[in-house]
Amino acid sequence: MAKVITLGETMVCFSPDSAAPLRYVSSFHPRIAGAESNLAVGLAKLGHEVLWISRLGEDEFGHYVQNMIRSEGVDTRAVRFDESNPTGIMFKETSVGETKVFYYRENSAASHLCPEDVTPALLDGAKILHMSGITPVLSESCLEMTKAAFALAKEKGVAISFDPNIRRKLWHGQDYAPLIRELTQQSEIVLLGLDEAEALFGLRDPDAIFDLLFRDGCAQYVAIKDGGNGAWVADKTTREKLPPYPCKPIEPIGAGDGFNAGFLAGILQGRDVVTAGRMGAICGALATQTPGDVEGYPDAAQMEAALTGAAITYR
Repeated sequence: MAKVITLGETMVCFSPDSAAPLRYVSSFHPRIAGAESNLAVGLAKLGHEVLWISRLGEDEFGHYVQNMIRSEGVDTRAVRFDESNPTGIMFKETSVGETKVFYYRENSAASHLCPEDVTPALLDGAKILHMSGITPVLSESCLEMTKAAFALAKEKGVAISFDPNIRRKLWHGQDYAPLIRELTQQSEIVLLGLDEAEALFGLRDPDAIFDLLFRDGCAQYVAIKDGGNGAWVADKTTREKLPPYPCKPIEPIGAGDGFNAGFLAGILQGRDVVTAGRMGAICGALATQTPGDVEGYPDAAQMEAALTGAAITYR
């Protein structure tokens, strides 16, 4: 059985072959994009068993998404194909120092995820259930599914890992902050950005954030991500500021999911919270060195080399 379960929407992402407003772009190439599947790929590359649950359209894009995720070693047996609703797609627009995204995912197959998609048997033997704040805002059925998954994890003693992953474009004028705040405080492993902590709790001081989550929530581990400024990690006995891992970034998208994958890999391997944080920093940094979300994620050998400072000979 998979040790990590994650669920959420993955889209086909069309990346432009030139940096310009999309009206001037004439060619694109497809990749996949989804916070939860990014994490699944990152963990699988590091040697962990991961099950990804979702719905995809019974269309060519849906089979492309499944093929890409499965090819990275992720278990996709729980994916359902929907004959009535399409696979979501998105387009990236790139320019100097900035990436914009445009979603075409309303009424997608994944927006019809429901509690029946997360059966008790799927969580048998699992150590961690990972979710993000993207999924519950996609639809009412996705919200009900999220609540059901949290309840099932609590019932089975599976630790919940949660990344608020605030995407205001998906909120459509509604305020989902109270919901995401509640889910964050129900989670044993909290992986949030510093800006997200401010949006949810009105706090930017890492110690104050740690105090709140350990005191008022269920948190056992917390990581606060701050992009190129590094991260803070803590458990109930240790707190530490981590510098960013050196890299030459060309595309930031996927870095946060990579951090999450590295951090959870460290926890699963029984590493201390600081080492887990270093693993997150390495995975997140390497993600920025490729145009896609997951192509830069390290395998286990690359991770160990980065942790120890050893060089890898490729030729």
